[in-house]
Formats: sequence, C-alpha cells, structure tokens
Amino acid sequence: MKISSSVAIIAAALLLVSCDKNRVFDEYKDVGSAWHQDSLVSFQTPVLEANKKYNMFLSLRDNNDYPFNNIFLIVKLEQPNKVTLVDTLEYAMANPDGSLLGDGFTDVKESKLAYKQNITAQKGIYKVSIQQAVRQTGKIAGVTELPGITDVGFRIEKTE
Repeated sequence: MKISSSVAIIAAALLLVSCDKNRVFDEYKDVGSAWHQDSLVSFQTPVLEANKKYNMFLSLRDNNDYPFNNIFLIVKLEQPNKVTLVDTLEYAMANPDGSLLGDGFTDVKESKLAYKQNITAQKGIYKVSIQQAVRQTGKIAGVTELPGITDVGFRIEKTE
C-alpha cells in the first residue's frame, strides 16, 4: 500500500511541474521569522534568450504575524549589459478586514506580485536583489525586523 501511495504522490508532483510550462525560473529564500531591513535577498537567473518576452514576479510567503496592510520593497535588477534598474514598490498585503491576501489554506499565504511585465530580454544572466523598506506611519526610521514574512522569491515566466 505504501508503494502505491508513493507512486501516486510522485505522479501528482510530476503533473504539477508539467503544468507549469511557462516557468523559466522560480526560487525562494528563507528569511526566518522576521525580515531584517539590511537583509538583501538575491537571485541569479539562468541565461535568458535574447528578444524573447518574459514576465517577472516577486513572491512573498507571509503569516498572521505580518502587522501591516501593505509592504514596500526596493528591487534592484542588474541586466546582462550591467545596467541596473532600481525600483521602490508598494504592494497590498491584506484585505480591508485585515485578512491576508494571497493563496493558501493555512495561516501562511503566498503572494505572487507583478514586477516587470512583457519585457524583451537581453541574452544573459539577470541578477536581482530585494530588500524590505517598510516604515511605520509618522516615523522616519524603517522597521528593523519585519515580522511575518518567512520567504522571499523571484519568478520568471515566458509569455509566448
């Protein structure tokens, strides 16, 4: 019985992977129980094909310890030609009633956040770094330890 259960689990996992045919890159990094303001989460992509169209996403896993309705992120994208794009981005993280946005059936939610859409790639490797830049209302200093964010990810999908 255990062997057939194992086979079924492996088959289901392979089916899920095969359904994700547009995925080019998808990786998460654990930031512990709180994301420190000085902690850069970095990724290096595989070589992207020149003149192909891609969508890029930031991914966050958070739990009920996340105390804010939104999140601010600083994202640096170093392109193969060494030009670096820096964006300060804001994303909603909770509904008006305070419940977390994102997918998941437990208190952990996963949010797939649009970053760069329909970009024409240069051939080569892209380097991405993501840093949290959350501040409390009326305070200049950023939140040193941002609770509730457990993992930070980066994803690239083909558009064609």
